[in-house]
Amino acid sequence: MQHSATDSILIHDRTFLRLIQHSAIQKKVRGLAEQINSDYKDRNIFFVAILNGSFMFAADLLKNIQIECRISFVKLASYKGTRSTGQLKAIFGLEESVFGQHVIIIEDIVDTGLTLTKMIEDLKSLGAQSIDTVSLLRKKPAREKGPEVKYVGFELEQEFVVGYGLDYDGLGRNLSDIYHT
Repeated sequence: MQHSATDSILIHDRTFLRLIQHSAIQKKVRGLAEQINSDYKDRNIFFVAILNGSFMFAADLLKNIQIECRISFVKLASYKGTRSTGQLKAIFGLEESVFGQHVIIIEDIVDTGLTLTKMIEDLKSLGAQSIDTVSLLRKKPAREKGPEVKYVGFELEQEFVVGYGLDYDGLGRNLSDIYHT
């Protein structure tokens, strides 16, 4: 991975251009947290963060949540390289009960909506009292056909993005800005 002065990076065989600076991400994360704090001021929240991509977003979001909450992590995968495989594989799952809980799913990006739809179905079947979603990024196909996302940071078209937890074949998660192809 190479950094250059032109706001671009090279990961494997692809050049990515800076799309969203870290300062803008942090401002958006604080705004999303304020909305959640207001909407859930009288309730406990059980956050369920989807790994691996949401780990930075989840950490920064929780730093700004000022109401009682718990968090757990699940790992699902539907990507290989820059494309969704269309098949969702659960890697490891929820170990705590969500029965009767107000759940907010933390997602890094809602691309097709496949992962989120599966998570919502699973949480409903486990007896969650309510389910909302917060996502840092949402792509156009998910806006058109995907499940509802109550809290959205940034809207994208079809760009493939990397950085701030998002990866290209496992690389680039450590970048503080978000880059696109």
